[in-house]
Amino acid sequence: MQFISGKTGAHIALAMMALPLSAGVHAQQDAANTNIVVTAPVLTPGPEIKGVITARNENRIKVTAMDGTATVIDLGETTKFKTSGGGFSKKNPASSAALLNGMPVTVKTMQSEAGLVASQISFKSGDYKTAAMIRNATDQRFGEQTAATEALKGRMGDIDKYNVKATTNVYFDTGKAALSEQARAELCNAATAAEGTNNALLLVVGYTDSVGSDEFNQVLSEKRANSVINYLQQQCHWKPYRMLTPTGMAKADPLADNTTEEGKAQNRRVAVNVLVSKGLDGL
Repeated sequence: MQFISGKTGAHIALAMMALPLSAGVHAQQDAANTNIVVTAPVLTPGPEIKGVITARNENRIKVTAMDGTATVIDLGETTKFKTSGGGFSKKNPASSAALLNGMPVTVKTMQSEAGLVASQISFKSGDYKTAAMIRNATDQRFGEQTAATEALKGRMGDIDKYNVKATTNVYFDTGKAALSEQARAELCNAATAAEGTNNALLLVVGYTDSVGSDEFNQVLSEKRANSVINYLQQQCHWKPYRMLTPTGMAKADPLADNTTEEGKAQNRRVAVNVLVSKGLDGL
């Protein structure tokens, strides 16, 4: 039989008492760890969005469709970029840096709890070049030849003063921003006619009748103007750099009497104005 002194025995007893406690703590920690579940966001296929980039920040873009509907889409690390028309390569691939305001894009999306995430963004290299020229203030605003363009710019006295050469009005249903078939045909006819006017720019202005609140009509007039701009650029092939900043005027400046149904119908319009700077008119 082996004897242990009282002091030593106390130490051993304390150690033996501590063992189950320590083991229990570790067992509880291990059990807790096994209950930790990390779940990735669930993504399901989302809609395909077609339109023009009208706003963006580092990780998000807003795409406005032809009917004026705006969709905010997040950019992710897995977002792919598809281009056509050259300009990008394996050594110089397209990235989110190429997504500039004014560019027509087609976006394939995935739906998450937080909203839409872009899985693939497609665009034409030519559209990127145009948007880049506008952003860098080197666009060929009044012609295709660089030398001629610089000469024209140099002779402009005041870009804010224009002669109105023609105006085309297209009309909308009450409370709507969608283009009718007649409106679509008239827009392309107007664009074709404007192509024959030297140094022409287009100014698009949206209007409403007097029905509804001022806030509602302001938003609606802007949607109508955006619908027209998108159609002119995407379907009628009018160059973005020959388009002045659009305006929504709501119920201001009516063409007809808003107290009659006939007058209201005439006021639910978008005016497409063909302008030429007074400094260039006749060149």
